[in-house]
Amino acid sequence: MKRSYIIALIVIALSVGAIMLSIADSSTYATFETAAENPARTYHVIGKVNFDKPFEYNPQQDANLFCFYMTDSIGAEKKVVYHNAKPQDFEKSEQIVVVGKMQGVDFTAEQVLMKCPSKYTEENKTM
Repeated sequence: MKRSYIIALIVIALSVGAIMLSIADSSTYATFETAAENPARTYHVIGKVNFDKPFEYNPQQDANLFCFYMTDSIGAEKKVVYHNAKPQDFEKSEQIVVVGKMQGVDFTAEQVLMKCPSKYTEENKTM
C-alpha cells in the first residue's frame, strides 16, 4: 500500500475514535429518576424551582455553595447542590436546567442554566 493511503486510514480511524468518544461523553436530558439510576453519568434536568422552600446560600460562610429545591418535568422534587455562587436573577427564573449528577439523594449541579421571562417577551424582540 502507498504511504498516503496508510496516513489517510490513520486519520480516518482517529476521527472516528474522537467522534465516538465525544458521543459517549455527551449528556442527555432526563428526570431525577433517570439520573438516580445511573449516578456516574451527567444529565440535563429541566424543571422549576420550588420557591416555597428556602434557599441555602450564605456568602459570608461559603460563597461557593448554593442549595435549592427543584421539581423536574414529571413532578419529582430533589435538593440541588451547586458548588458556585448563586446565579444573578435566580428568583426571576421561570424554568431552569441543571447539568450534573445524582450523588446520594441530592443532585449535584455543575451548571445552572436559567430561562428568565423578561428575555423572551414580545416587547424585547428586535426584529
